[in-house]
Amino acid sequence: MRWNYTPVHAERVAALARQLGTPPIVAELLLRIGQDEPEGASRFLQPALATLGDPFALTNLRPAVDRLIRALERREDVIVLGDYDVDGVSSTTLLVGVLRRLGLQPRYVVPRRLEDGYGLTRSAIDRALESSRPDLFIALDCGTNSHEEIAHLRSLGVDVLVVDHHRSKDAVSCEALLINPHVYPAENDHAWRHLCTVGLVFKLMHGLLKQLRAMNYPGVMEIRLRDYLDLVALGTIADLVPLMGENRIFARHGLQVLSQTTRCGMRALMSVAGLKPEQGLTPVDISFRLGPRINASGRLADAALSVDLLLSEDEDFCRVAARQLDDLNRERQEIERSITEQAERYVDASFADACGFVLFDEAWHPGVVGIVAGRISRKYNRPAIVLGNEGELAKGSGRGVNGVNLVEMLGACQGCLESWGGHPMAVGVALRKPRLEEFRVMFNDALRASRGLDACELAIELAGWLDGCDVTESLMEELDQLHPFGQGNPEPTFGVRGLRLRTRPEVFKEQHFRFLAEDATGRRISGVAWKMADRLPPTGVPLELAVQLNWNHFNGRKCLQLELQDWRRVDEINS
Repeated sequence: MRWNYTPVHAERVAALARQLGTPPIVAELLLRIGQDEPEGASRFLQPALATLGDPFALTNLRPAVDRLIRALERREDVIVLGDYDVDGVSSTTLLVGVLRRLGLQPRYVVPRRLEDGYGLTRSAIDRALESSRPDLFIALDCGTNSHEEIAHLRSLGVDVLVVDHHRSKDAVSCEALLINPHVYPAENDHAWRHLCTVGLVFKLMHGLLKQLRAMNYPGVMEIRLRDYLDLVALGTIADLVPLMGENRIFARHGLQVLSQTTRCGMRALMSVAGLKPEQGLTPVDISFRLGPRINASGRLADAALSVDLLLSEDEDFCRVAARQLDDLNRERQEIERSITEQAERYVDASFADACGFVLFDEAWHPGVVGIVAGRISRKYNRPAIVLGNEGELAKGSGRGVNGVNLVEMLGACQGCLESWGGHPMAVGVALRKPRLEEFRVMFNDALRASRGLDACELAIELAGWLDGCDVTESLMEELDQLHPFGQGNPEPTFGVRGLRLRTRPEVFKEQHFRFLAEDATGRRISGVAWKMADRLPPTGVPLELAVQLNWNHFNGRKCLQLELQDWRRVDEINS
């Protein structure tokens, strides 16, 4: 594996470090993500809720607030339909939760993946309208491209509000109020252009509460919108949007709210996920613990269970529902493991030289192929679209890599697709099975024109070099200012020199290992390597390690831990 390191000009690092009062390594990391102005970098290090922009700067947010106030005043019948992923679930929970506090009792429905398909489909609408026709229909995390479905609702005399962050593929419907910064970009909107849907719903609720407070609406002063930031962090981190601008503010403060949440369902979910919120929570906890459990119901059953859980105040129900989600997640993991192994065999046997992958099998469950696509794209450093069987269609999801906009790639292939949509790092795709090979060729041609096969070589991008003696707990505390890491602010991987192992690493669970690295002073630092037991570093020789730095919590204590990404012997580097 290649190690890449592009030095940042030393004078720029020193100047920014001096202006901010930070160590040079923090300044270097800030410069790498484009935070080169002291004022902006300072705001980045200390993201404050007070710096959130005026919600009414979003196109259509004011008329959307007016429409919600009318619904409140008239006690109208409102239906909320949110997508079945974490962003949709958290958006639905946030909107329904606030409207309930204001005296409205909106009904909510979540599309059933296998019955309704993705988003605002006629099937999902018909199911939502079975009991009665609402006055207002609100679609969350879907609907931007649902022109026929919106026209159908309007023909029934139903008002439609759409809050979404997916890109539009053609002309926008004028029959619905649409809040979507990608459809309606505005000048100087960089701070909130890339909000996911739950972030946009938060902005909508911010505007609603501001307006209601100006009206002295009953009960509005008792609502603290900050208490809903746990939901905003959940959807924002899980949906892989850039953690910059207002997304960073939401993620940083939302993780703090999440670690102290009084939400009964969230506490139950953290319990079954084995999380200890008192130790603090990170994006990894959402990406690999909470998010998959919330997603599991939408992939294999009914995602309304996740919304029910997050809205409930019944502790008995929450315990049972959280266990159900945990069981569904275990089932999902088994299915996913089998499909991933088969998909890897397909890649190695038939597509090793492709710029990206379009993989399909009649037996694959379309509800888990998105996770498989993520694993394939990470392993081979190439975009991957993994499709399962849905009648006459091959249907599934794609996951991208840095430097590739999947929406643009699919736009070049739309002639052979039945439906597609999403955002640069994650998309949904459906096409007729006879067109699979045509799509595969078009997708690879688009990728080749965009980046070529040379970009596919696996490499580690080092954020900086450290001497082993520099890796200390005080350094960790300085780096904590940069949290949370995620899209747009990746967790740094450091090259560390001046280390060696005195004892053989300890293998556990047959595929991982623990180790103790020793610096030039004899100080030892513990480390762990995941799925690297087939490649143990030697003892007693100088090594360079590519590592991420984190805290390990054990028996009520926390200590610095190296998370090994790769290693190499110093005596072989230039040989």
